[in-house]
Amino acid sequence: MREVVFVDGVRTPFGRAGEKGMYWGTRADDLAVKALQGLLERNPALPLDRVDDVGIAATTQQGDQGLTLGRSVAILAGLPLSVPGYALDRMCAGAMTTAAMMGGAIGAGQYDIAIAGGVEHMGRHPLGIGADPNPRFVAEKMVSAEALNMGLTAERLHDRFPELTKERADRFGMLSQHKAQAAYDRGDFQPDLIPVATRNADGWGLATEDEGRRPQTTMEGLAALKTPFRPHGRVTAGTASPLTDGATMSLLAGGDTARELGLQAKMRMIGFAFAGVEPEVMGLGPVPSTEKALKRAGLSIEDIGLFELNEAFAVQVLSFMDAFGIADDDARVNPWGGAIALGHPLAASGVRLMIQLARQFEQRPDVRYGLTAMCVGLGQGGTMIWENPHFDGKKGK
Repeated sequence: MREVVFVDGVRTPFGRAGEKGMYWGTRADDLAVKALQGLLERNPALPLDRVDDVGIAATTQQGDQGLTLGRSVAILAGLPLSVPGYALDRMCAGAMTTAAMMGGAIGAGQYDIAIAGGVEHMGRHPLGIGADPNPRFVAEKMVSAEALNMGLTAERLHDRFPELTKERADRFGMLSQHKAQAAYDRGDFQPDLIPVATRNADGWGLATEDEGRRPQTTMEGLAALKTPFRPHGRVTAGTASPLTDGATMSLLAGGDTARELGLQAKMRMIGFAFAGVEPEVMGLGPVPSTEKALKRAGLSIEDIGLFELNEAFAVQVLSFMDAFGIADDDARVNPWGGAIALGHPLAASGVRLMIQLARQFEQRPDVRYGLTAMCVGLGQGGTMIWENPHFDGKKGK
């Protein structure tokens, strides 16, 4: 396999979905255009006609989130008409999948440079809107009707594993908020955020930070929240990622091509894997995908020095950690918080994980390997393993 590198990644600030959110008056494709323009502006040495493909994921591909986003957004962002593009849907792992597929094509020598990203405007396009699931899906009991409700799949994890208590989930959700705010205070997120002009009833504004953060979250406050998915349940708004609008973009290249063009690698792609599980317990998906990815890479979970796990639900991340014997307070896991605080614009989130891991690699020369992983709707999981090009063997293993 040819060396594959993650050259750069950026994202828009994430906004709350709905009429009160900062992107209510902004088109979905314009969020993706802005992210792609920001990526290109940060990499002026990139010859635009050398880009082999643009893959942009979206879960609900309709209206301003349809029309083969990879192609239409590439044109709108100013890439030459010679650059092709496509759209992809793997629900929450859309951007992760475009990055994995582009990386695979580069590794096989078919592409030299590719752009992979995702966008989701959940205010304009709520999950599942306009979908028409085949009635046999439920009628023939292929899956439970509850499997189509992500919140209920999280409740089922609590049911299946009693040790995954509400108190543990509440604490994880609270700490996600606290860690995210601490990272903001240090200035960790800001370098990779592309400001977006917004417009609403009050006029024009500028989105510069993630909108949904709640740094004052306490255990007492979380304990008092309602359980919207089930009476007397355990999943609350404080332990679930909020509905979110936003876009992400990444630049991938062959290692030799990056060196030829003077592009600095922020990460090296070691491998990836996707796996399926029972849709009713969707949150377990990253466990088998991680096992597959580690086996293929010849690594063990102990080799991983940093984890960026998508916090669709606190219980989902905790189930992953329990499966691999990782303590709830392990400093390797989501050191800057995660989707519970920052938001989860579905198909965009996979690249958000990569952006954070790449920035952490820069700060942590003692860490050699990192992992990005996420659960995926309808019972799937996705994992990518990355190597730190800044690794100094004298400082870590």
